[in-house]
Amino acid sequence: MSAELRRSLGLLDAVVIGLGAMVGAGIFVALGPAAGAVGSGGGLLVALGVAAVVAYCNAMASARLAARYPSSGGTYVYGRECLGSFWGYLAGWAFVVGKTASCAAMALTVGAYVWPEQAHAVAVAAVVALTAVNYRGVQKSALLVRVIVGLVLAVLAAVVVVTLKAGGAAPLAPGGELTPSGVLQASGLLFFAFAGYARIATLGEEVRDPARTIPRAVPVALGITLVVYVLVAVGVLGVLGADALADSSAPLTDAVRAAGADGLVPVVAVGAAVAALGSLLSLILGVSRTTLAMARDAYLPTALAVVHPRFQVPHRAELAVGAVVAVVAATVDVRGAIGFSSFGVLVYYGIANAAAWTLGPAHRPLAAVGLAGCAALAFALPLGSVLAGSGVVAAGVVAWAVSRGRAVPPRP
Repeated sequence: MSAELRRSLGLLDAVVIGLGAMVGAGIFVALGPAAGAVGSGGGLLVALGVAAVVAYCNAMASARLAARYPSSGGTYVYGRECLGSFWGYLAGWAFVVGKTASCAAMALTVGAYVWPEQAHAVAVAAVVALTAVNYRGVQKSALLVRVIVGLVLAVLAAVVVVTLKAGGAAPLAPGGELTPSGVLQASGLLFFAFAGYARIATLGEEVRDPARTIPRAVPVALGITLVVYVLVAVGVLGVLGADALADSSAPLTDAVRAAGADGLVPVVAVGAAVAALGSLLSLILGVSRTTLAMARDAYLPTALAVVHPRFQVPHRAELAVGAVVAVVAATVDVRGAIGFSSFGVLVYYGIANAAAWTLGPAHRPLAAVGLAGCAALAFALPLGSVLAGSGVVAAGVVAWAVSRGRAVPPRP
C-alpha cells in the first residue's frame, strides 16, 4: 500500500541535489550546440543570461509552490491543485517523458567519455548502477551526489584557471551575425542545463521544513550554477572562439588542450563522466518521484505507488523508470535526446508559472515573465524538436482522455 516518504533532507542536501542535476549537463553537453545556434561568443553569453532569467523565474515559481504544497511530484501536484487535474497531469507527462530523454542523454555522455566505441553499453550499465543506488534510499543518493558535485567543481575550477590564463577577450565580442532567433534558440538549448532545480521541488515530501528549506535551496543552487557556467563559458570561448566551440564534441577537453595543458585532458574527461553520472543520479531520483505522484492518482499504474517498507523509497517507480531509461539509452542519439528533452521541460515549467500566477498578485510579475519565456524558448528550438515534442504532448492529451475513467480525485 502507499505510504508517506521520510523527511530526511536538509538545506545542504537539497542544494547539492540541485547542483548535481544542473552542473555537468550545461558544461559538457549544451555549450557546443548553443554556440552553433548563436554564432558568436558574446551572443552565447547573452543567451546564457536569457536562459538564466527564465530559469530564475521558474525557480522562484517552483520554490513558492513547493513551500505551499510540500509533496512529491513537483508541478504535477502544483498544476493539479492550482489549475485543475488536466494541467497537473500534463505537467507530469511532460516531465516524465522529457526527463527520461534527459536521463538517456546523460547516460550516453558517460559512455562517450568512458568508452566511446561502446557508448550505448556503458550508458545502460550506468543506468542500472545508479538505479540500484537510488533503490537503497535517498540519503545514500544525496551523499553520493555531494561527492560527485565536489569532484566536478574541482575539475571545472582547474579548467577555468587554465583557460582564463591562456585566453583573451576578443572571442567574446558580439559579432555581426547576432539575431534574436539565434539567441532564443541558444537559450532554449542552454535551458536544458538549468533545469536541475526541479529535483529539489520534486523531493518536497522528503525535505525537512519544506516551507523554509525549498525557497532557500532553489535560488542558491541556481546562483552557484550560473556563476560556474559563466566562468567556464568565458574561459572556453577565450581559447577556442565561438566557431571552434560549435564544432567541438568535447569542448572542455579541446579547450584545455588549446591552452597548452595536455596533462589536464584526461582529468577533464573523467570530470565529464562524473558530472554526467551526477546528473543522471538526480534525474532518476526526480522522475521516479513524479511517477510515484501520478501513480497515486491512477494516471500511471497504481502498482508504482508503493513505498519500500525498509528503504522508504518508491522502489517500483524507480525500477520502472530505470528500465525505460536503459532501453532509451541503448537506442537513441544524444543530440536528439537533448532537443526533445528541452521542449518537454519548458512545457513543464510553463505550467509551473501558470500555477504560480494563482498564488496572488505578489507572485504574478515573475510568473508572467517565466511563462512567456518558456513559450518563446520552446518554439525557438530546432524544428525537429518542436515537432517531436508537440507530438508527445498531443499523445499525452489522448492518454489523459483514456485514463480519466480510472483516475482518482486529488488527495486533500
